Amino acid sequence: MSASVVDRFHGKVALVTGAGAGIGAAIAERLFQEGAIVLCADRDGDAARDVAARLASTRAESILLDVSDATQWGLAMERCLNRHGGLHILVNNAGIIFPALPVQETSLEDFERLIAINLRGVFLGCKYGYPLLKETRGCVLNISSMAGVTGQGRHAVYAATKGAINALTKSTAVDWGKEGIRINALCPAGVRTPTLERWIESQPDREKIEEYLCRIHSLGYCPQPDEIASVAAFLVSDDAKFVTGCLMPVSGGSECGYNLEK
Repeated sequence: MSASVVDRFHGKVALVTGAGAGIGAAIAERLFQEGAIVLCADRDGDAARDVAARLASTRAESILLDVSDATQWGLAMERCLNRHGGLHILVNNAGIIFPALPVQETSLEDFERLIAINLRGVFLGCKYGYPLLKETRGCVLNISSMAGVTGQGRHAVYAATKGAINALTKSTAVDWGKEGIRINALCPAGVRTPTLERWIESQPDREKIEEYLCRIHSLGYCPQPDEIASVAAFLVSDDAKFVTGCLMPVSGGSECGYNLEK
């Protein structure tokens, strides 16, 4: 990391959902490394505590948060205000990818669960975060997916939730711009997270899937979470102070077209 950006979040309070693992943990760690006070939020309290403990500082703490629960969001915002004086950065990262199925094979229960966590969770984060972010002229980063831009076979409802996040991001950017609140979305393709590993294991041919994950990225490999976190840090920093409503691909060029060559 460049020494010039080490302290660019000094004194700023950031809440990252789904921070117990994967992209969320990587973003929480990156913001912490650059000086932020970081609240690592996750419905898995032990995982959130592990990440906060790894950072080993009074600038990092864990918070139990089921993003689909409005009451828990209210308590999280109270904690930001009462313990830290406000909120500058909200990263809506928490999400699920299962089941990976077409519409006709998706149960109503699974549909409702994907909507509750992936879309309702982002909506509630924005809704409850708004009063604090208005005071600080802060920013929101929603972790979306290229699946919400291009679509993805056998992943219909997941892709639908990410497409809705993209639309919510753009519309909210229009509503909040005059108040100085920025809101953007990151759109990865594949990222080597524990969740992706579970998806790979659920497939009938691991070798074929590994080849697919490399082929869909024009740069020829599937990235690690820290490669997503570096772009996330840019978008929530003052280096991106005139960027809002952006759906930023962090996908190794996958949106340019999938490479069918072996």
